Amino acid sequence: MTATTTPSSGLDSERADLLAELATARSALTKTVHGLGDEQAGERPTASTLCLGGLIKHVAAVEEGWLRFVLEGPSALRFDLPDGVTWADLAAGTAREVPQWAIDNQNNFQMLPGETLAGILKRYEEVAARSEEIITTVPDLSATHPLPEAPWNEPGAVHSVRRVLMHVIAETAQHAGHADIIRESLDGQKSG
Repeated sequence: MTATTTPSSGLDSERADLLAELATARSALTKTVHGLGDEQAGERPTASTLCLGGLIKHVAAVEEGWLRFVLEGPSALRFDLPDGVTWADLAAGTAREVPQWAIDNQNNFQMLPGETLAGILKRYEEVAARSEEIITTVPDLSATHPLPEAPWNEPGAVHSVRRVLMHVIAETAQHAGHADIIRESLDGQKSG
């Protein structure tokens, strides 16, 4: 099972191109787990804490969040802090309470007990199908939403649907490269 979709016929060329690039990046990522079991997908064979199953979970969560942003705007990507906790506390690891979104983000980089590679890939397929549905039906790729408040977002910045898609493609491709390194470190297998 791979998290790719085939762009629908009848799309304008820009949407078809964006969907094709996203499908290519997804395929590069999911190829890195072909032939692996759950245990191998959760291994961390490099100095990094990344594992293959976690990378796929992370990319699926990022894609899902950004495509929700396309539909709902900044409320889809909230980074609220608990009362009395500052961004500096969070960055320093001294926050008295860690927000759930930060915990979820960390958990998305690992395979948790009970998770399977097949389940992770199935979830990625579902996210990919929903993303294609959104991309093919959103009225205007130039439509924008303001980015949510967070230290990594420039105050007042906005992203268009087009820019969101380019970001998701870049994120997926970047992590496909990480996955190649991890897979080769696991068993010498090269996915490319």
